[in-house]
Amino acid sequence: MTRQPPEWIEPLLTRLGTARAEDFTRLTTPAQGGRESAVLVLLGEQPGVGPDVLVLQRAATLRNHAGQPAFPGGAADPEDADVRATALREANEEVGLDPASVTVLAELPKLWIPVSDFVVTPVLAWWHDPHPVHPREPAEVAHVARLPVSELVDPANRLRVRHPSGWIGPAFSARGMLVWGFTAGVLATLLEMGGWARPWPRGRVVELPPTGATPAPSAGADEVDETALR
Repeated sequence: MTRQPPEWIEPLLTRLGTARAEDFTRLTTPAQGGRESAVLVLLGEQPGVGPDVLVLQRAATLRNHAGQPAFPGGAADPEDADVRATALREANEEVGLDPASVTVLAELPKLWIPVSDFVVTPVLAWWHDPHPVHPREPAEVAHVARLPVSELVDPANRLRVRHPSGWIGPAFSARGMLVWGFTAGVLATLLEMGGWARPWPRGRVVELPPTGATPAPSAGADEVDETALR
């Protein structure tokens, strides 16, 4: 399979050329400190399905981020040459991704996650030679899925979630996964930058389920219209 990314990725790459951290978050990334880490935003394509993105679901028994969908990734190791090496190594360790099957396209701005004090660099890549992937450590990763972009941008699958802390942020409900938090924020921005996003009902806000990883509830009593809080 060709290593050249398809034409549908080009608008996103062009926009990322001028991207800043402020495009993804209101939080200012500290000039110093924070634990260096990286995640792999892996775009692929399936016949009859179209473009997709690889997402994993963390095990419900983990101490941190239990049950939460996420991009493959984690903290940098001293042996990692750079953030790209970190993202590819973590994806291999977590889901068995072959680094040779991936073409790295761009590094996004560094983003700070204050809860864990991680400074995360999302690494955008094209999966030029896709292959089966699976959780390599079930105690850490419960599930791996390729989420179609067509489902992520479907207005019926977009919503916002309210965390018990009061935080409200974007979310996606696709393939039985509720994607929220850092991962949903990055996805939402990339979908806008790539020109793929569609208008969706931003007044739909649901309470975050206890596990943070179950399918979003249907419209009904659990929803509240908090348009004023956008």
